[in-house]
Amino acid sequence: MLKFFNSLFGRVVIALVAGIVIGALFPHFAQSLRPLGDGFLKLIKMVIGPIVFCVVVGGMAHAGDLKKVGRVGLKAVVYFEIMTTIALVIGAVLAYATRPGVGMNIDLHSLDAASLSTYTEHAKSLKDTAGFLLKIIPETAMDAFAKGDILQILVFSVLFGSALSLLGEKAQRVSSLIDELAQVFFRVMSFIIKLAPLGVLGAIAFTTGTYGVESLKQLGMLVIVFYASCIVFVAVVLGIVMRLAGFNVFKLIRYLREELSIVLGTASSDAVLPQIMRKLEWMGVKDSTVGLVIPTGYSFNLDGFSIYLTLAVIFIAQATNTPLSLHDLIVVVLVSLVTSKGAHGIPGSAIVILAATLSAIPAIPVLGLVLILPVDWFVGIARALTNLIGNCVATVVVAVWENDIDKVRARRVLNQDAELRFVPAGDDSAPSVASGAAAHAI
Repeated sequence: MLKFFNSLFGRVVIALVAGIVIGALFPHFAQSLRPLGDGFLKLIKMVIGPIVFCVVVGGMAHAGDLKKVGRVGLKAVVYFEIMTTIALVIGAVLAYATRPGVGMNIDLHSLDAASLSTYTEHAKSLKDTAGFLLKIIPETAMDAFAKGDILQILVFSVLFGSALSLLGEKAQRVSSLIDELAQVFFRVMSFIIKLAPLGVLGAIAFTTGTYGVESLKQLGMLVIVFYASCIVFVAVVLGIVMRLAGFNVFKLIRYLREELSIVLGTASSDAVLPQIMRKLEWMGVKDSTVGLVIPTGYSFNLDGFSIYLTLAVIFIAQATNTPLSLHDLIVVVLVSLVTSKGAHGIPGSAIVILAATLSAIPAIPVLGLVLILPVDWFVGIARALTNLIGNCVATVVVAVWENDIDKVRARRVLNQDAELRFVPAGDDSAPSVASGAAAHAI
């Protein structure tokens, strides 16, 4: 029991329960705790850009063979598209099987269009592929870091890493500097992650105080179906994929339980991106593969979001009694394959991307998005959890595909071998990832 209370996972769980209690008993006070959650996420986002840059550039510089880097990237994108398609289909199938919106008989004239104005404005730039491609190119290198756009940072990092790799010995000092900077930023992250319980407390207390305890129990059929969809996707689809790769998805989830508990409280996978990368490296996945697949996956492999995209679209059609033809459904899936790639880094991303998707399908009223605004934060929890698990599975699969993982070490870590217990970077008694996991990776 003492071990539980001393662990980050234990403290986060305690904060989660305390936040719900405070929100239920003292709702007005709970709402004033929102800055704790917002501040924690801002601290995390402050260092995500530099960490992604250092990890990607460092991994490419040490990989040596740029053809291999390109091959890993291509395999990752192919995997992402396959899993995204499966997720979109699962959302559509379960929406038709459970029919969560049938019987609501919503009159569009009774909905408030003003609440959607901010989201539809952002959606205008995501209606076509050209707009998306232009969006991933930063105005300047510093602009990408200033906005914290992971995909733009990744584009710049790949270019910088490629140049560094080609220069070889001439750029050795730059390569060494980036490695040292990575260690510094990871140490900064270790300071910030200790504040996770406070961040979770503030976020969950605010939500409970604002929406009430009832909202945590009775969020409606849409939320129940979505959570069930995510469980099916993780347990069945990702379970089969991990089994084919030679591992168990539930053991991976257990290994990442601290990070997942933080996501559960904050509804944001950004909060654990650096820590996830370190844990996968510690597990035995080569750093260059982790550095390329995880950041790319944050924009291209949004499994939970993809499930919600088709589920929400069909829910709105059902709720407003809008008939959908087979052609409409095919268009929904095809359009979603493009629009889902622009979700990361946009305020209210789920509503924005849904608006962009619906605007391309005239049969379904965009105004119907007002129906799902009240529950967006709650479905966001499952979205973030599923996205994160999906990206971790993707990294393992691509690593196995490329023979970039020490399978023996990975199994020992997932089986909780005491000798290979992961220790945060802030603990000086622990070996660094570079000297520990990377040394064991193939």
